Amino acid sequence: MDLFESTRKGEKDKRYQPLADRVRPKTLDEFIGQEHILGPGKILQEAILSDQLMSMIFWGPPGTGKTTLAYIIAAETNSDFFALSAVTSGVSEVRKILERARLNLRLNKRTILFIDEIHRFNKAQQDALLHEVEDGTILLIGATTENPSFEVISPLLSRCRVFKLNPLSETELKQIIERAVQQDVELRRLAVQLDEDACALIVHLANSDARVALNALEMAVKLAQRKRDDGVHVTRADVEQAFQQRALFYDKKGDYHYDTISAFIKSIRGSDPDAAVYWMARMIEAGEDPKFIARRMIILASEDIGNADPLALVIATAGFTAVDYIGMPEGRIVLSQVATYLASAPKSNAAFLAIEKALQEVKSTELESVPLHLRNAPTPLMEQLGYGKDYKYAHSYEDHFVEQNYLPEKLKDKIFYHPTDIGSEKMIKERLEKLWPKRKNSAKKEKTE
Repeated sequence: MDLFESTRKGEKDKRYQPLADRVRPKTLDEFIGQEHILGPGKILQEAILSDQLMSMIFWGPPGTGKTTLAYIIAAETNSDFFALSAVTSGVSEVRKILERARLNLRLNKRTILFIDEIHRFNKAQQDALLHEVEDGTILLIGATTENPSFEVISPLLSRCRVFKLNPLSETELKQIIERAVQQDVELRRLAVQLDEDACALIVHLANSDARVALNALEMAVKLAQRKRDDGVHVTRADVEQAFQQRALFYDKKGDYHYDTISAFIKSIRGSDPDAAVYWMARMIEAGEDPKFIARRMIILASEDIGNADPLALVIATAGFTAVDYIGMPEGRIVLSQVATYLASAPKSNAAFLAIEKALQEVKSTELESVPLHLRNAPTPLMEQLGYGKDYKYAHSYEDHFVEQNYLPEKLKDKIFYHPTDIGSEKMIKERLEKLWPKRKNSAKKEKTE
């Protein structure tokens, strides 16, 4: 099977398809939700029905119909349709499809390229699409859960119309569930009966995600099927158990997502590189956005390592840039290098505590004026008023340092930054105490207050 056979929409053996795929709408009439763009006379409905389509990006939460809409558009317009996942595809796959699209153009046939999770394409991969999108060789449909303004390069974004898909309402989600029970061949064969309170619980726990709702329904049916020989009667208890069995599912918007990133960050903070790469592997395998992981490591590099190893922030920032440039799957190597370095580095949260203390001081006390000697004096009048008077220019003194007060008068003995004796910060501490003889005593006094 070649690339084109595997990416075109085609008939599958429905016996092996999950319920969510079996009941996927095939036409606009079957589609539930998104009335603001698909209702009568609305822009996307009119564009589809009149076959006046433009490249577009569907932006919305999981399970709101982004992929389904792409397939419906392909069917309604009788176009040659190719689907790629940005997670598993790269520039080579894109280029093969673009070659086919150029051939289609000569045959007066339109080509639609659907890219799921388009935000996962790096800049080079997105650049590869630009020319063919601009000249109409392909009609691009991208799907993303992330704000395309931040995740899609500007030249590509400017050539696409962005459609925002809203979370499904409880009424819409209930319609989807009930239609599945009534119309799916397999569920009809089993004569599935779904209690009202069981349906309501699915709607509540699915949190506006149709795919989650249908997967939970399918699992609840299997659980109910095991317990009874006289038909399949799905109760609230079946639904509760179905959602419990889904607990290991990595939902990027749910608790498990935040629990896993929390375990990852705490492992790095706790200087355990083995635990760090394990939790990172869990996130990567579950399809987490690698840039999300990289961003969190940049924050950690300053918050939990800081000046104990100033190189940590440089490495974390370079790691983000590298991941953004090369994408996945190779990006996992970069993430692993950064995570293991940060986990192995000396730790200090002194810089974090310093800004927290300074902010608290600003919020809780009356703000004094900037001392006159620290003010800029760009005009003669300001000089006459004393701006900049008696300021000592540090570079004019030995060792490029001179002792003077840089804080408001009432805070002149205040200490916000308490460097530790860990890593590079120990040298910083020794230098500061040498430069400011009173600093050590002031720091001790501050700690006892």
